[in-house]
Amino acid sequence: MSDPQQNPGDAPEETFISHLVELRDRIIRAGLAVIVVFLGLVYWAPDIFRLLARPLMENLPKGGRMIVTDVTGSFFVPMKVTMLVALVIALPIVLYQIWAFVAPGLYAAEKNAIVPFVIISTGLFIGGAVFGYTQIFPVMFAFFTSYDTDWVKSAWTMHEVFKLTTSMFLAFGVAFELPVFVFLLAVAGIVDAPTLFRGTRYAVLVIFIAAAVITPSPDWVSQMLLGVPMVALYLIGVGVAYLFGPRRDKAASQLPVPTERRAD
Repeated sequence: MSDPQQNPGDAPEETFISHLVELRDRIIRAGLAVIVVFLGLVYWAPDIFRLLARPLMENLPKGGRMIVTDVTGSFFVPMKVTMLVALVIALPIVLYQIWAFVAPGLYAAEKNAIVPFVIISTGLFIGGAVFGYTQIFPVMFAFFTSYDTDWVKSAWTMHEVFKLTTSMFLAFGVAFELPVFVFLLAVAGIVDAPTLFRGTRYAVLVIFIAAAVITPSPDWVSQMLLGVPMVALYLIGVGVAYLFGPRRDKAASQLPVPTERRAD
């Protein structure tokens, strides 16, 4: 039994600690999922890295190849790539843990959106990564290697290739999560569809500035290849806000309105 003389101020502190414990447990579960997938893929780590570097190798001059400038690079770089692939494969579990942590603060109808949230978020992230790999990487590497001359030849290190490609993968994957981000803002009541629609021209400006920053090659083609899909995703986000935003307003409008007492 609890002490009847317990300080009432202890309750919020206990609640905060319980939230921290739950957050720790969910991070551990998400991390274990990634580790399990990584252990299942580690045997094919060299093949996975070779697949990642294919857009570069196809655009190098004849006889060109990557180099290693440190002793452990040829071992650890494929391991890092495999860990990234494991994170993508385990992404549904990671997203589920995130959603399960924030779900207690949502309405019942919003809690039921966990399955669409996980599926759509995973699909958008993978779609962004695949789009960058198939559309942006060939253009980007072709641009960089086009500056080779008879006395300057490209010889990229494995670490440089890993750093650039993985950062681009993450950038495109996160960028394609824009509709999900807008969905979370809409169900939280922070934004609504009219506000988002009125800000479309500003959003387009910000999107193309972000595209210029994310894509390392300064040519307008790669920037357009990223910017145009981002604008389309933003408009999809406006539609998501339109579908989910009014629900909160409707629920709030059904609450009883207090009446004023009339003075005698």
